[in-house]
Amino acid sequence: MASYVFARLLSLCVSLIVASVVIFTAVEVVPGDPASFMLGMNASPDAVAALREELGLTGSLPERYLSWVGGMLTGDFGTSYTYRVPVAELVAARLWVSLPLTFYAMVLSTLIALPVGMLAAARRGRPADLTVMGTTQLGIAVPNFWFAMLLVLIFAINLRWFPAGGFPGWEAGFVPSMTALTLPAIALALPQASILARVMRSSVLETLGQDYIRTARAKGLSQRQTVVRHAFRNALIPVMTILGLQFSFLLAGAIIIENVFFLPGLGRLIFQGITQRDLIVVESVVMLLVFSVILVTFLVDLAYAAVDPRLRRRG
Repeated sequence: MASYVFARLLSLCVSLIVASVVIFTAVEVVPGDPASFMLGMNASPDAVAALREELGLTGSLPERYLSWVGGMLTGDFGTSYTYRVPVAELVAARLWVSLPLTFYAMVLSTLIALPVGMLAAARRGRPADLTVMGTTQLGIAVPNFWFAMLLVLIFAINLRWFPAGGFPGWEAGFVPSMTALTLPAIALALPQASILARVMRSSVLETLGQDYIRTARAKGLSQRQTVVRHAFRNALIPVMTILGLQFSFLLAGAIIIENVFFLPGLGRLIFQGITQRDLIVVESVVMLLVFSVILVTFLVDLAYAAVDPRLRRRG
């Protein structure tokens, strides 16, 4: 088990190094000078040069890269060009919106998908299975931003059960804050639940074809007992892969949903940083999101080893 964990940690470190180089290079080659953008077209060359010096844009690319990476390792993500506050403060404030939204959507997606996928597998070829497959196909096909606007129209404008957008802040109370995140979480969760339910169904069906499942049925276990006691755990490995990917997608890919509902999250911060040429914000936030993706993948690998001991021996 120790060698398995060490190999995964080594892979995590290499992935972070490569990702940091790619992110820094991609952001730096974007045309346009942040100092010129901030001062406007009529700014004098001396003013632009002074601002570039203040923003730390005068050094060579290797020097700026090492300064950026070294700052992140010590918790210093730099200062935003636009907001003139430390990037760490911006990220911390936005995380209190994006992380709860991500976990909320993940919980909803899992609670919907796992029982639905198991039901479809247990009723293979029957009306329940056909209904689940048709509904999940629709859930995958419908864009989440269109679904978000539909939710706003029905539950916010017509029924007035939930706010149409905005976030009151956690200081307003847990219930008002979670109420504001409910519609965005549903808009994010249902397409992901559709994908997860189909994966769960396929994984359970594959597991039900194994010899030990036939042995369990021959011993007198019912279909439900066989699925719950024997097939469920062994079908979780591909499902955990999708869950890990979904967490990363929900955390990093909620830009459109956060803009639809006017939520001050990380996705909206990246969008604002790109439009305002705030390179240090874009670099730091994207790197944090990449780190979260790689960390979740590492944790999923450890979960694999916990579920399937063969992976520990192979590692």
